[in-house]
Amino acid sequence: MTALHIAWFRFNDGVTPERIEKHLAACRGLVGRVPAVLDLQCGANYTDRAGGMTHGIVVTLPNREALPAYLDHPIHIPVGTALKADVAELRVMDIELP
Repeated sequence: MTALHIAWFRFNDGVTPERIEKHLAACRGLVGRVPAVLDLQCGANYTDRAGGMTHGIVVTLPNREALPAYLDHPIHIPVGTALKADVAELRVMDIELP
């Protein structure tokens, strides 16, 4: 079963749009470099329905067992660490698709 790793977040005040785009580009750059990642989409929220969260990422993995391989991959770790340093609030959900 395919799995989705979904993150919603809000950047700290003062993080520039250029820095935000650099984070998103780094996330997009994980596709093809982290074997567990089948697809990755990310971007800015455009509605008021996300409870103040401003951006999101959806990572498609081949199955739920691939999540640790993604999270612990040496290419992912610095991308995630840098992103978290500029994030004020983060929510994560992992789901399996039938």
